Amino acid sequence: MKILRPILALTFMLAFTADAATQTPPAAQAPPDSGKPASKPKASPIPSAKKPASTPQPASPAATATPAPDDPNADLVYGAYQRGFYKTAFDIATKRAEENSDPKAMSMLGELYANAMGVKRDDAKAAEWFKRAADLGDREAMFELAMLRLAGRGGAVNREEAAKLLASSAKLGNSKAAYNLALLYLDGQTLPQDLRRSAELLRVAADAGNPEAQYALATFYKEGTGVPKDAERAARLLQAASLAGNVDAEVEYAIALFNGTGTPKNEVAAVALLRKAAKQNNPIAQNRLARVLASGQGTPVDRIEALKWHTIAKTAGKGDPELDNAFSNLSPEERARAEAAVRRWFGTK
Repeated sequence: MKILRPILALTFMLAFTADAATQTPPAAQAPPDSGKPASKPKASPIPSAKKPASTPQPASPAATATPAPDDPNADLVYGAYQRGFYKTAFDIATKRAEENSDPKAMSMLGELYANAMGVKRDDAKAAEWFKRAADLGDREAMFELAMLRLAGRGGAVNREEAAKLLASSAKLGNSKAAYNLALLYLDGQTLPQDLRRSAELLRVAADAGNPEAQYALATFYKEGTGVPKDAERAARLLQAASLAGNVDAEVEYAIALFNGTGTPKNEVAAVALLRKAAKQNNPIAQNRLARVLASGQGTPVDRIEALKWHTIAKTAGKGDPELDNAFSNLSPEERARAEAAVRRWFGTK
């Protein structure tokens, strides 16, 4: 990494990864918040992080709407759902499920029960409807039932059944199922750990446009997990996930841009992306933004704004002793202005 100029008698560093996520994505059931520490960073304006920007999370049960089925009559169910007419969707879906054994309608009923939409939440009924639809070959129902089994909703936790359901759903082209199955292969508890298979499944989901899979696969290419190390591919995947709104990817891609790791160096674009992620309340982005504002690389020096973001990041547990020292010589007036900005951020007087 190129050695960059020090500021305020400190050497700040910027590394490819960010603190808040793991180096590789965790298992699908309950991803941990911490990961292995990275190697000791070299000097540059922002410190290198111990982990990537946040843990890639598995999709929660019934997290997304059931896709519109091909049957135009069944589309009435999905249309009502999309417009927020959940009771209407429930009534139509119930009729179609009972009269026509329609798996899409069954899957919709599972989703409505799982999310308390138009009806009281009932995980047992949600699991029952998802299972009926899954038995009829509905890939969305297979995925949703798998996530319920992983979470222990509507019945006991059953990771083995969940893995089978995810495999069946992924085989039918469900990218969310492929992503979560990849996490199980990575975790190595429910299924034998298989990093290559995990990478293959992540690639399937990433190619389908799943931003979480794009972000996770980027960490694989960055670390050489299940695939050869490839900084350029990692950067491209981070860019794609970032464009899709994945905040963790925004942070990592910003850092890659700042360092020129796998992509042409562009400090101005990196700072803009850090600012975007910081405004979405990502503490790693807030910390890194504070550092570049203090150093003036890619953006004009603004010590008051830097102290604001540093303070906000500290409230989220992202302390930074180097920045504490860097701001020690600010005047009382400058500190007061920064504190006022922090209060505005939190909506307090």
